[in-house]
Amino acid sequence: MEKTWATSSAAGLDLHLDRAGTRVRADLERALREAVGTGRLAAGSRLPSSRALAADLGIARNTVAEAYAQLVAEGWLTARQGSGTRVRERPSGGGQAPGGRASSAGAGLPARAGAAPAADRAPQVDSRFDLRAGVPDLAAFPRPQWLAAARKATAAAPHRLLGYGDPRGCAELRDALAGYLARSRDVRTSPEQVIVCAGFTHALTALTQILIGDGSTAVAVEGYGHAEHRAVIERAGLTAEPLPLDERGARVDALTGSPARGVLLTPAHQFPTGVPLAADRRSAVVRWAAETGATVIEDDYDGEFRYDRQPLGALQALGPDTVVYAGTASKSLAPGLRLGWLAVPNRLLERLLAVPALADQRVDVLHQLTLAEFLTSGRYDRQVRSRRIAYRRRRDVLVAMLHREAPAVTVSGISAGLHALVRLPPGVDERTVVQAAGRVGVAVDGLATFAAGATGVAGGAGSSGAAGRAGDLGAALVVGYARPSDHAFTAAIARLCAVLRRALGSG
Repeated sequence: MEKTWATSSAAGLDLHLDRAGTRVRADLERALREAVGTGRLAAGSRLPSSRALAADLGIARNTVAEAYAQLVAEGWLTARQGSGTRVRERPSGGGQAPGGRASSAGAGLPARAGAAPAADRAPQVDSRFDLRAGVPDLAAFPRPQWLAAARKATAAAPHRLLGYGDPRGCAELRDALAGYLARSRDVRTSPEQVIVCAGFTHALTALTQILIGDGSTAVAVEGYGHAEHRAVIERAGLTAEPLPLDERGARVDALTGSPARGVLLTPAHQFPTGVPLAADRRSAVVRWAAETGATVIEDDYDGEFRYDRQPLGALQALGPDTVVYAGTASKSLAPGLRLGWLAVPNRLLERLLAVPALADQRVDVLHQLTLAEFLTSGRYDRQVRSRRIAYRRRRDVLVAMLHREAPAVTVSGISAGLHALVRLPPGVDERTVVQAAGRVGVAVDGLATFAAGATGVAGGAGSSGAAGRAGDLGAALVVGYARPSDHAFTAAIARLCAVLRRALGSG
């Protein structure tokens, strides 16, 4: 067959393809790799859109889109909505470009520990399949229902609500939240004790000032958890003291004799180990707070998402006078709304409202009114039920595929939340698995990343000292199953399973 050459010099690509051949996409991928590898396409260069390059070459747009997606997965390119497709920035220090195809999951595991190429250290945020924990499926945000609620709430809002208003938040939302929290999470509070805030970090920043005022020099935290929460505590001038963790949650007995006058817990579903705080430890931490005048901060970040039974009630119900309950709409709706809430003991209410960090950053009143309408109309409950069903299905798929494809690993923790802890067998290096996953386009975090005092990059192991202070829980992956779109989820888990098979020597 006579060859029909297609040529493009767009963005310096200088491509020559046989568009009548059967390997147009493979040839395009090869040409793009060569252009990046030789430096003709410099790091950060923006590539033509798939539509523009397809028109220039006279080939199908899908062919270009698929070639771009493959090279993103291999680590040659990055793709972000709004900024197009670009050549991935290379780490400093003369690191080489990604090598080989790495088009099938598991390809590219380093030949030996410690010999990972520089590309492994590239940030994972541009990976094609994002299995990091902490963010819901943003495509599931109920846009039509939210818009309808916003229109209704805005039309009905009296003029007075458009003023500066109550520092606790608008009364309509506080009323709705008090009712919802009572029936769904067993929180014992009143609308007067509810404060609307711009998410948990915003609330924690304010609460650290209260603890300093109480004479505390430290806040006890779970030995594994969100690094940004520990950073908030330490920026306030307090020490974040890690509590050891085991299969029953935080070892709250370690609070005895501690200088901490506050403790931060995720009792319904510990992040990231996935275990609930045992009943006797719940009672013990409330008793400790009452006896010492301390404050318990309950981060109920995904307490609504329990799949095997009814969700555990909030810890706050055991000590309404000692526990500050914190929740947000980040997992049920979207983190970008910046909608959170506190149920605050009366003894702390006035002091907390006077903290500048809280008083000076108020939540948009129209968002507040829309959420109030969402709650009172039943739309919020329907959204939570819908996501609970969807995330349970995803977790079931994850567990089933791991059991079938990588039976040597185990999933621990309760059936709840938006992530699972996947424990690796002894002798399997956590960092190596995380890096191998990154090379095939799968972003996932290692458990050591979340250890108090961890110094590794995201996805890397922390220092041995950090593991010792946090209580070493062994090697594991923290696999989030909420971020990928429905059509990409199974493919993402399949790639992860293939990486695990290679790491375990079974594939």
